[in-house]
Amino acid sequence: MRLDTNFYQQDTLTVAQELIGKVLVRELDNKKIKSKIVETEAYIGPYDKACHAYQNKKTKRTKAMFAPGGYTYVYQIYGIHYCFNIVTSKENNPEAVLIRAIEPLTALEVIEKRRQIKSNRSADLTNGPGKLCQALEIDKSLNNYDLTSGEKIYVIDEGKSCEVVSAKRINIDYAEEYKDKLWRFYIPNNPFVSK
Repeated sequence: MRLDTNFYQQDTLTVAQELIGKVLVRELDNKKIKSKIVETEAYIGPYDKACHAYQNKKTKRTKAMFAPGGYTYVYQIYGIHYCFNIVTSKENNPEAVLIRAIEPLTALEVIEKRRQIKSNRSADLTNGPGKLCQALEIDKSLNNYDLTSGEKIYVIDEGKSCEVVSAKRINIDYAEEYKDKLWRFYIPNNPFVSK
């Protein structure tokens, strides 16, 4: 079952936890690539000092975060890597969940072709936000994309539950007291988790 607006417009921390174990579907090369979401991070714009839209700062870059829950927010870091986020909450309340890592379930050959890595570890294909975007060809063309009705990328619930743990978010030391929030969620002992 495809996740709908009601799911994405819940509290952001709830969405970040409940996305764990859900299946991200990306249509590429006439194939449906399915991957299990194994790691997320929540970003709560109005007061979260780690969020791009901290203090409701609306810029050309962050505009997509102000959409209603269920849209995408894709941005670039270091000029080369993309990061894929799912906008949550209500319209004009800039909150999102970063998808940090996924575990490929189908069409592994498509992912391997896009990643072209030297490592023999399959986990190295998608165990980080930039890696999964390269693997699934996620870039700015998918920014502000409606996950609830679009066919290029969306999330489904296959009804499988899994254990979820929380920890501090990664690489946000600048966020002062918000760097210690336990807003990162992942499946323990899953090899595809980024760290």
